[in-house]
Amino acid sequence: MAKHSADLVISGGRIIDPALGFGKEGHVFITNGCIDAVEGDTAAAKKRAVRAAETIDAAGQIVVPGLIDCHVHLREPGREDAETIESGCHAAAAGGFTTVCCMPNTTPRIDNQETVKFVQDRAKTARARVYVVGAITKNLDGKELAEIGDLVKMGAVAITDDGHYVQNPEIMRRALEYSKMFDIPVMDHAEDQYLVAGGVMNEGYESTRLGISGATSAAEEIAIERDVALCRMTGARLHIQHVSTARGVEAIRRAKEDGVRVTCEACPHHFILTDSLIGETFNTALRVNPPLRTQADVDAIIEGLVDGTIDVIASDHAPHSAESKDVVFDDAPPGMIGLELTLSLVKTYLIDKGYLTWAEAIRKMTTVPAMIFKLPHGTLEPGSEADITIIDPERKWTVKADGFHSKSSNSPFIGKRLVGRVTRTLLSGREVFAL
Repeated sequence: MAKHSADLVISGGRIIDPALGFGKEGHVFITNGCIDAVEGDTAAAKKRAVRAAETIDAAGQIVVPGLIDCHVHLREPGREDAETIESGCHAAAAGGFTTVCCMPNTTPRIDNQETVKFVQDRAKTARARVYVVGAITKNLDGKELAEIGDLVKMGAVAITDDGHYVQNPEIMRRALEYSKMFDIPVMDHAEDQYLVAGGVMNEGYESTRLGISGATSAAEEIAIERDVALCRMTGARLHIQHVSTARGVEAIRRAKEDGVRVTCEACPHHFILTDSLIGETFNTALRVNPPLRTQADVDAIIEGLVDGTIDVIASDHAPHSAESKDVVFDDAPPGMIGLELTLSLVKTYLIDKGYLTWAEAIRKMTTVPAMIFKLPHGTLEPGSEADITIIDPERKWTVKADGFHSKSSNSPFIGKRLVGRVTRTLLSGREVFAL
């Protein structure tokens, strides 16, 4: 244990770090932007805290490793009207996320070394760490593999054609085989495009009642089953993005039981909202991909989070300009923002309802994504970068359209009363957000 004075100490908070198995009141000591020590609330620790150059009083709050979101859209290059790397990372910091993995469906696509470097250069001064996910196929068109080795060499931590399903199973097989060589996961937007066939909401009672083109849940289920089979055959690592159906969760559960190297994520809108909401307002913020499903699917997602089938909670932060969303529901681009709301939604709808403990939720937002994507973050282990999120667990607040740090405000949660809020975010010991 270090004996010298720290540059900064966070004192009095309840420290939760699943990676360390630490879950009690204590002090986090930071020196030169790195974690120096994490100590319980002992007399010696209090005495040492007094000698720190600067102190943050976290009494009554929760102190956790900086949150990790493995699924965000930063839109740059190409759609800077909706989001930029700078604004997206500001939103991330406001939501307690110190590390994000950005998707490649930009314009141009992140399918070569030059676009990877562009994002990395733009992110150097941002308020969060940005890791790039490269494309599986060139231009995300599903026809020819991107130069996966070059992408990994440049720093890509995974590959995906997010927003597009790799319809050709032979190409998906080769992608998995290449990914295994580099030990990176293939992130899978599991949604058979032939079955989706232009559907803009879940196919079922509500789509029939509203006369809106539906996308069958079988599109996700079949896609997951196919790619699990390919994953089993190749021995590669497969990560299913934004699982949204009950049968999809069950397919992943069975695959895990069989030892297949598959992981998956769920997003707040898929464990909170249902398709029944669309007919109430036709709010285009409810137009997402995959679509909102039924209450039975929501219940299955929650069950998967509880039993560990679903490994990660991610936002699928998908900003769109007000102009692009101000159209009829059928014509709206899919997606809603989520970076600034995810933690509060998890607290309000999962922790407060008794589905997950704080430690279980934080594990799905720090330790597990760090392991899946081999990121050197998500822990308060001494020597690691001092990326830290401080949360007021009982702070009540109302989501307001003009309160976002993102350039976009396409959220169906505007006007909702939430409980729990990030009050401070540190990146390498430097404050990047304070409420």
